[in-house]
Amino acid sequence: MPICQTDLPLDWYQEEFRPYAEEYLALGDRTPETVLPWMDGYLRPALRELGGELMLLAHYYMGGEIVKLVERYGGHIADSYALAMQAVRHPEKKIFVESAVHFMAESIALLAADDQSVYITNPKSGCTMEMMAKDFMVRPAIERLRERYGDDLVVVAYMNTSGRVKALAGETGGAVCTSSNAAAVMRWAMRQGSKILFVPDQHLGRNVAARVQIPAAEVVTLPAGHAGGDALEQPDTLASLDAARLILWGSFCGVHTIFEPSHVEYWRSQGCEVIVHPECPREVVELADGAGSTHYLWNRVMDAERGCRFAVATEGHFVRNLREQAAQRGIEVHHMAEIPGRSDGGCGCATMSRNDPPHLVALLDLLRQGKPPELNRVYAGDAVDEISGIRERLPQAERARVSRFARRALERMIEVTEAASSG
Repeated sequence: MPICQTDLPLDWYQEEFRPYAEEYLALGDRTPETVLPWMDGYLRPALRELGGELMLLAHYYMGGEIVKLVERYGGHIADSYALAMQAVRHPEKKIFVESAVHFMAESIALLAADDQSVYITNPKSGCTMEMMAKDFMVRPAIERLRERYGDDLVVVAYMNTSGRVKALAGETGGAVCTSSNAAAVMRWAMRQGSKILFVPDQHLGRNVAARVQIPAAEVVTLPAGHAGGDALEQPDTLASLDAARLILWGSFCGVHTIFEPSHVEYWRSQGCEVIVHPECPREVVELADGAGSTHYLWNRVMDAERGCRFAVATEGHFVRNLREQAAQRGIEVHHMAEIPGRSDGGCGCATMSRNDPPHLVALLDLLRQGKPPELNRVYAGDAVDEISGIRERLPQAERARVSRFARRALERMIEVTEAASSG
């Protein structure tokens, strides 16, 4: 069984993890018969030692079989909203170990109490969408927009951003959102009577705008990266922004932008219900039978009747895990890009797949020994280079400022979400 998308080269493991990686790579074929006993030898003692204070977490998109491994050792699998809420919902847990991407671990840390600590198994696990919306790219654009619109500007930061960008949202009185609550947060922002900057995913922003009935003519997209701030120097851009209600940052998810209208048409011709993630392009979402978060996609399939057939447009590892579980209920699932005769099929999130068995084993064994690497500890405002693994940690005063404003934006998201669900 392919435990991860591809085995990482040995030099991709931090120094403290290399002995564990060497043992793992020496297992040969790395099937369950060899991998599981090796993992048990480290993880069972660690779980006994750390006891009820530990919570293992992973996101639905985790590569290969890591989701099943985290579940095997008593962990929890969830979408980004539920992951962010774990420290709040479980004050009795003191150590959170996440196998996912860095912004997800940081979101838990932002909401955690002082006696709770958060660790990520691989700090190099980043997000390509977030990489196009770093704080030093977004801040100049926000500063120029605030100079022009003042307090009329509210920033809504997608969960797929760093804590530093979430803090920028908090500074403007804005909020964080996830794909599951983006419409509720957008409606809240509209009630403020303000101009909205949605960062970073342009496709989610465009799809949510349609859902909350913001006309396409009142939506403007800025380029991602450094070009976003540069575009605000152009008179034509400023004129279009003056007429806009919603400004989108031009980032996108490479996993979700592979989907095309032709994929929808093919699978519908095969008798499948087509459901998609809202990070897909607008024209795909318009044609689909339903669109929603990973939580929505999973439940829509698993709650269906035996004999139903689905084509699902989202991350490849998620769809494969869903296909296996749905098959046990007599439900057929296809990855929407995997059309017979075509070679451009779906892919998984490669950066999330950097969390593999050696990373999980090494971190938990070192936690058991009382010497976890400081690199794996996650604090508000941490920035990690996805290639080198070098971490930039803010001074205490600046970290406290980022934490305060980012937490404010997260808590506003929680308030809006809970109010919408209770209403």
